[in-house]
Amino acid sequence: MAFRRRTKSYPLFSQEFVIHNHADIGFCLVLCVLIGLMFEVTAKTAFLFILPQYNVSVPTADSETVHYHYGPKDLVTILFYIFITIILHAVVQEYILDKISKRLHLSKVKHSKFNESGQLVVFHLSSVIWCFYVVVTEGYLTNPRSLWEDYPHVYLPFQVKFFYLCQLAYWLHALPELYFQKVRKEEIPRQLQYICLYLVHIAGAYLLNLSRLGLILLLLQYSTEFLFHTARLFYFADENNEKLFNAWAAVFGVTRLFILTLAVLAIGFGLARMENQAFDPERGNFNTLLCRLCVLLLVCAAQAWLMWRFIHSQLRHWREYWNEQSAKRRVPAVPRLPARLIKRESGYHENGVVKAENGTSPRTKKLKSP
Repeated sequence: MAFRRRTKSYPLFSQEFVIHNHADIGFCLVLCVLIGLMFEVTAKTAFLFILPQYNVSVPTADSETVHYHYGPKDLVTILFYIFITIILHAVVQEYILDKISKRLHLSKVKHSKFNESGQLVVFHLSSVIWCFYVVVTEGYLTNPRSLWEDYPHVYLPFQVKFFYLCQLAYWLHALPELYFQKVRKEEIPRQLQYICLYLVHIAGAYLLNLSRLGLILLLLQYSTEFLFHTARLFYFADENNEKLFNAWAAVFGVTRLFILTLAVLAIGFGLARMENQAFDPERGNFNTLLCRLCVLLLVCAAQAWLMWRFIHSQLRHWREYWNEQSAKRRVPAVPRLPARLIKRESGYHENGVVKAENGTSPRTKKLKSP
């Protein structure tokens, strides 16, 4: 199974070999784990990679339901889905983005940004649909009090835990992809910033048992990011198409306001009124004043940083726009050259024959014979 069309071969396990065949290597490792399911000796180890661990039967009014909590074995599951994500990344790049970019004839800088936005559009769209389904089925939208009631939320439904594991796997896979995709050095710091920002927030919500609040905030954030990268793709296809950027600019500020409001409501007011305010890591309880302040400070700092970058970017674009408009106004009009005066013979012309002023045609001069 080859994802790249190779024109030449590279030395085995060399740098270029790993870069051009990293998806094939990941596919072989995933295939080895799946083959392990076929044998009884290795089946338990293979399930450790594929399925979420730490399942617990929780009794309910009607029957028992299976829930999950986190532990060190989750790292093994995340590692397996990192390889799955690398394979899917290569499939999207090879069979969708590369074919579209060849038709657009983009420059190197725009080609790199086009690939980045194309990958994130696919990821954000799938994550928004998946997250919205989880939030609706679990009833977090219809009952906002569930975001902080019965804290700590140690036991998670299967779809909630699996969602968080896949989210962590995707953003961890983005780190080696910077090397595999040969991202330009100028773009690496910017991409590392938002990758680390997502990892800190998702891992924090997962480890501090704030998974319900984290789902709502991710749904809001991913919806805004999906709109931004979609607008970016349309802009690369047609540079005159900037309507989606205006829609994204309006949604961006509203999203920041909603995220801050929900964070303050759930952490600053909801958890502060809970009775079990004690630091107990064994039971998963981190509901103390210091922990709440640290979480709120992290969320507010992240939103303020994003808003500052947004305002700085908008001011720069407006400044460039007005400079272009003023430059167009300063361009002087090109003076018109005076029309050449054509010297005509006396009289006027009629059907190509010169006529005298009295209507008779002038006599032609006779040439003297030598």
